[in-house]
Parts: sequence; C-alpha cells; structure tokens
Amino acid sequence: MPTADTPPAHSPATATGPARDGKLSAGLTTPKIVFLVVAAAAPLAAMVCTVPLAFALGNGPAVPAMFVLAGLTLTCFCTGYAAISRHIVNAGGFYTYIAHGLGRPPAVAAGLLAVLSYNAAAAGLLGSFAYFAHLTAASHGIDLPWQAWAVAGAAAVATLGYRQIDLSARVLAIAITCETGILLLLSAAILARHHSSALPATAFTPHTLTAPGTGVTTMFAFISFIGIESAALYSEEARTPQHSVPRATYLSVCLIALFYGFTSWTALGALGPDNARTTAAGQLGDLFFHLSDDYLTTTLTTLMQILLCLSLFAGWLALHNAANRYMHVLGREHLLPRALGHTHRRHNSPHRASLTQSAFTLLTATVFTAAGLDPYLGLTTSMLGLGTLGIIVLQAGACLAVIGYFRHHPERHWWRTALAPALALTGLTTATTLVVLNFDTMTGTHNPVVTTLPWLILAITLLGPAYALWLRTTHPHRYTRLTHPTTTAPDTNAADTTGTRPRTTAEPEATAVDATTRTAIGN
Repeated sequence: MPTADTPPAHSPATATGPARDGKLSAGLTTPKIVFLVVAAAAPLAAMVCTVPLAFALGNGPAVPAMFVLAGLTLTCFCTGYAAISRHIVNAGGFYTYIAHGLGRPPAVAAGLLAVLSYNAAAAGLLGSFAYFAHLTAASHGIDLPWQAWAVAGAAAVATLGYRQIDLSARVLAIAITCETGILLLLSAAILARHHSSALPATAFTPHTLTAPGTGVTTMFAFISFIGIESAALYSEEARTPQHSVPRATYLSVCLIALFYGFTSWTALGALGPDNARTTAAGQLGDLFFHLSDDYLTTTLTTLMQILLCLSLFAGWLALHNAANRYMHVLGREHLLPRALGHTHRRHNSPHRASLTQSAFTLLTATVFTAAGLDPYLGLTTSMLGLGTLGIIVLQAGACLAVIGYFRHHPERHWWRTALAPALALTGLTTATTLVVLNFDTMTGTHNPVVTTLPWLILAITLLGPAYALWLRTTHPHRYTRLTHPTTTAPDTNAADTTGTRPRTTAEPEATAVDATTRTAIGN
C-alpha cells in the first residue's frame, strides 16, 4: 500500500521531469553495460595499486581468498539488486530503489550521498591518472607537470561524457580488453614457470584466513569492487532493461571476482607466501612492474605502465558517467538545479550534468594544487576514500531496500529477495565498519581534515531526510512526484524484438496523475 512516503509499487508511473528533454538515448546492450561497469572498478589499477597494499598492510597470503569472499558477498548483493531492477526502470539507481523499498526521506539522502560519492571518486581518479601519467611520461623524456595531464584527461572525459553513452562504451571496451589482457599474460607466464606452485593452497587455509591483518585485507578487497552496482544507472539507456541490467550486474561481479582472485593468487605464487608481505612493503606500486620485468619483458612492462594510465582514465570516465546520471536524475526531480535534468537534443546525453561534473573535478584539483598537496597522497587518497565509503554505505542501504520492496510483493522469494540481500547486508556492514576504523590506513594519512571526511556521509544521511520532510510539508505535489519509475511485471523469457522498451520517468504519460498517486498526495 503506497503512502505519502513510498511511491506506488505496482502501478504505471507518472512523468516527473521535462517530457522529452529529460529522455536519455536507448541503445545499450548487455556487453556494453558490462564494459561500463567493469571499467569503473579499473581492474589493472586495482591490481597495481591495491594488491601491494593488501599484501603489505594486511594478511598477505589471504588476499586471493578475501577477493573471493568479497565477490561472494557482492554476488548476494547483485541477486537482490537484479531482482528489483527487473521491476523498476530508472536511471536513479540507489536513489530510486531505496525510495521504493524504504521510502522517500531516506531516498533523498541516498541520492545526495550518491552525488557526493561518485563525484568524489571521479575527482580521486583524476589525481591518480594525472600522477601516473606524469611519472610514465617523465620516464620516457616527456616531463610535463601533473596539472597538464589532469587538464588533458578532464577534456577527454568531458568530451566523451557530453556525447552519447555508446561512444564511452566503445572506448571502455578497448581499455578493459587491453588492461585485463596484460595481467592475464603475466599470470600465464608465472604459471608457465612455477606450474602448480604458482597457485599456493595456503591462501585458502583456515590458519591463513584467521591470521592478524585479515580485516585490513578484507577492506582492500571490498573497495576494489567499487562500481559494480552502476549497471542500474543505464537502465533508461538499455534496449531491454529488464534483461540486460540484471545480466550485466551478475556478469560484472563474477568476472571481476574471478579476475582479481586469480591474478592476486598467481602474484602470491610468484612472490612466495612467506615473502609476500615484506616484498610488497618494499616495492608497493612497483610490485607488478617488477614482476613483469622478471616474467615478461621490459617492453611489456612499459606497455603495462601505459595501460595503467589507460585503466585509470577508463575508471575515471565510468565514474564520471555514473556521477552525471545521478545529477541528471536529481535535477529532473528538482532536488538539484533543474538545468541538470536536461538532455542534449542530438546526443540524448545528460550533457549539462556532464559539464558540471567535469567542472567539479577540475575545481577540486585546483583547490588541492593551491593548498600545495600531492595529487596522489592528497587528492586521490582523500577523495577516493570518501567516495568508496559512501558507495559501500549505499550498497548496504540498497540491500535493505530490496528486502523492504519485496516484503509483501507477490514475487517475494526466500533467496533472491530475502536471504541473499540479508547476507550481503551483513558483509557490507562489516566492510563499512572496517573502512571507517581503518580510514587513515586506506587514505595513507593521519591529516585530521582527511580523517574527518566520513562525517560528511553521516551529515548527508541526517540532512537528506530532513530536506525530504520539509518538501513534504511545504511542497507536497513535488514530494509525491519524486522517484516514480516505470514498474513492470518481469518477462524473463521474452526478448525485445520490436525495438520498444518500457517507458521511463522521463517520457510522457497519457494521464496526468494516476489514482494511486492522488491517494498518496492526499495522505
């Protein structure tokens, strides 16, 4: 039963934004969405930057097992996430799902937190890209300041984000193929030299999994999966969203978990379980480059360094696309400036939100530059740390939303909509606790300005519902028109052969407001 705080769950939706101007293009297939999602995780960057830290600061030999554990937890998350995505088609992702599962007040908080988190993460990857591009180019005689690489990268991201999403998907497909290919080649070389000892069984023994440092290792494993939830953001741009979004979500988390687990396992085999921690502590970000020198060639190592920059750029672009879709939806809902809810007439892209996101990343980089802070140890660690924590909190909130949405739903299922999201909630709550407790370890600094950033997340979770309740009191019609998705009965067998798709919130409805909505307004 819908109330004033929960949108109608089983009725057609009303249009909530500009009729045609808010409409996104619909041309994404499942493979393209997978590339968009996997790119946000930046697999090569995760291996090069995160695995050495997990080896050095956590429980070194347990790293492969923790990737598998995180993957299993997030598979449970994706089970519920995919279930709700078959019923709700909207580019609002967490914002829309939480509205329908928990109500509008927490949804407003979720939407604002998503805007903060994805924008912060995108700004963090700007710092990473600029830092490593500067180092890589300088080692080959091109000594430009990191700020020049930041501006060049921002211009490229802004151009791709401004245009239709298909172009970004093609660019990301090339990046993902190259960056995963070089790491698989390295793993194959390690296996060829060490044979079965390249996959040490000690990584999965109970003694290893219960050794000191496992909590820090688990934290690094979870943060390496950031972005796997973003498939739902492209539901309005998918040809068959009820099919492609769930499939892309499952495929993405399974591929990433298997890739992370296998690559870190062979790296552990190359280093030796007893030497992994000390070797990683001494080499850190150069660890995989040293492995490449040893098992491949220096030429391929140079290629890996270049592909690392490409991986960071791809992750930056993917998070840029996610951030601007949240801003677009909240602009369409009038929770942010309405101009952000407009789409480009030719590209059908959220071009104004894209330009705003690009301006935010450049402004953030400018502030850090003016403060004399390092692009990696300052900008990247703080912004990426904040974004990562916010996204994990949102994932946990989505698990609660799935349980709430299907609580009295006729298609409620004991595993897909109850136990799986409950297990995921347990794992994600643990991950949130670990990140908060080890925020200084994750960001690599004890600077009080950085270590107090998690309080921003708490502030938004409190102020968001307060803002929603203020809207309910002062602007009830605006309030009741929030988060109206297209809700449809799932058809898991039928394929979309007509070229049509479910109507989304950005498209016009034949009737102004349905009876259920009028009831909600009356409440």
